Amino acid sequence: MYFLGVDGGQSSTTAVIGDEHGLVLGRGEAGPSNHVESESGREKLIAAVEQSVGQAARSAGLDSLPAFAAACFGMSGGPADKRDIIASIIRAESLEVTTDAHIALLGATGGGPGIIVIAGTGSIAYGQNAGGRTMRAGGWGHIFGDEGGGFDIVRQALRAALRHEEGWGPPTALRPALLQATGASTMNELLHLFYTRDFPRDRVAGWAPLVDAAALEGDEVARTLLRQAAQQLATLAGSVRSQLFAPGEVVLVSPIGGVFHSRMLAEWFRILVELEPGATVAPPKHDPAIGALLGAYAAAGRAIQLHL
Repeated sequence: MYFLGVDGGQSSTTAVIGDEHGLVLGRGEAGPSNHVESESGREKLIAAVEQSVGQAARSAGLDSLPAFAAACFGMSGGPADKRDIIASIIRAESLEVTTDAHIALLGATGGGPGIIVIAGTGSIAYGQNAGGRTMRAGGWGHIFGDEGGGFDIVRQALRAALRHEEGWGPPTALRPALLQATGASTMNELLHLFYTRDFPRDRVAGWAPLVDAAALEGDEVARTLLRQAAQQLATLAGSVRSQLFAPGEVVLVSPIGGVFHSRMLAEWFRILVELEPGATVAPPKHDPAIGALLGAYAAAGRAIQLHL
């Protein structure tokens, strides 16, 4: 009897196979699987699932794909347009297709209640309580949301550098740092570069570490931007917490994503979250693919102690 968990993301797809005793047998990797509606998106999804699951099966010592007792897929971009495609590829007595945030939470908490705050290019907070009720805050994209995410941090840095260049904002090391990193000669030129197709959101977000570096060197503008980002991310966590958990109830909050590689921001985030009695910030216990595998066991009604 085999169980399958799959993390289908924007950059890669990871599959994990486990047996009925909770022993993880194999893992496989493939390309992205989230953009079904884009050109060749359906074909890319099928290829990513087949390759990652096939590799996991071979890693587990299986000659062919089994009929799984249960499978759980957590998909970036939402599950609605992917379930039928996945069901045509994978044989499973029970198939759950859910969001990437849900399997990230299951991995972070080991299947228990809690909250995750994901801050990569964008941002979102997602939680589940002991009664199984879920709630989210944020994750509304770079135009209307994603506060505290990498793109937003760089956007705020660009705005601060523009104000510096135009003489109506305080001096900041962010201006020369951004110009040097991008090869632009002025902030006006850089602004126009960021509007082109050559600078998609994830590429722009990749310069967020420049803000962290400037903050560590004492730049007050950069430090302010990191404090603001930490406050926004903590606010997202607090919103989810207030809707799912009673005041003072013990809650695990796990930060996930590249933004939290900034030790300064991560520490400010921890301090702000833990101001609430009962709230504790801790790193995730497992990655999202393992979270998906836990979701597969749960879909089959099994409470399993994993053996990694």
